[in-house]
Amino acid sequence: MFNSLPTEYTNRILCYYTNTSKQIQIIRITDIPNWYFERILFPQQRLLFEAIPHAHLEVYKKRFGVADLAATILCDFLQVQQETETPSPLYSATR
Repeated sequence: MFNSLPTEYTNRILCYYTNTSKQIQIIRITDIPNWYFERILFPQQRLLFEAIPHAHLEVYKKRFGVADLAATILCDFLQVQQETETPSPLYSATR
């Protein structure tokens, strides 16, 4: 993965973010020591990335050539939740 977290971070989580606005956004994570993450997201673009739970994703919107901080989101909130498999009601595993 491009710009993957340093190996010393073992408590990594998979995060998901979507630019739901009609503007280009710049997203950054700057509060993980020895690591810097920045991407440009176009409207409706989605992104999966690794982070650590207590890191913060900063969301900047470009207005008049200046990037203004629009939101700060805790990465733990953006964590991808794995669905547990539930047995289909049409199939029974009992014999």
